[in-house]
Amino acid sequence: MKITKVYTRTGDQGETSLVGGVRIKKSDIRLEAYGTVDELSAHLGMLVAMLETGEEHDFLIRVQNNLFNVCTHLATDQSQTPLYPSAHLAEGEIELLEKRIDEIMRSLPERQGFILSGGTTTAAQAHICRTVCRRAERRIAALAEGAQIAPEMQQYVNRLSDYLFVLAKKINFNAGKSEIVWQNVCK
Repeated sequence: MKITKVYTRTGDQGETSLVGGVRIKKSDIRLEAYGTVDELSAHLGMLVAMLETGEEHDFLIRVQNNLFNVCTHLATDQSQTPLYPSAHLAEGEIELLEKRIDEIMRSLPERQGFILSGGTTTAAQAHICRTVCRRAERRIAALAEGAQIAPEMQQYVNRLSDYLFVLAKKINFNAGKSEIVWQNVCK
């Protein structure tokens, strides 16, 4: 799709268009849901920029592409507009995330306890992505209370946060950086 104009002035009064042209307020939960997924993709872009080219780098670009599909789905009010083909995830994407999580977990030493976000700068960015992903999941769940949202959209975002958690662990492990285990100071 070629972009010919960046500004339209159609949102100057606090409204925007959904897929299909339906107008909604910019404060609508639907916009909050797909806007948070877009924010997640931007944070993932930073993580991709921090990673060396390789398996996780390429996998995260695949995730970013999938998040465009999630955004298209969320930006479509199915009571007024049919879903475009780009509003669906390809078959097997959730399973691919699960496979990746399992592979990473098998490569890591077993650790007990909750860990504090941090370690290397790249791992810390993965944790930021994880927390934004969890917020996106909450916004999608809120939207799904009153709108038709395919269950796989929530499932994908849920698995993605799990993947980002184990990715942060992998990044720290590969860098030889120990994770900090939470210590309950309120004993």
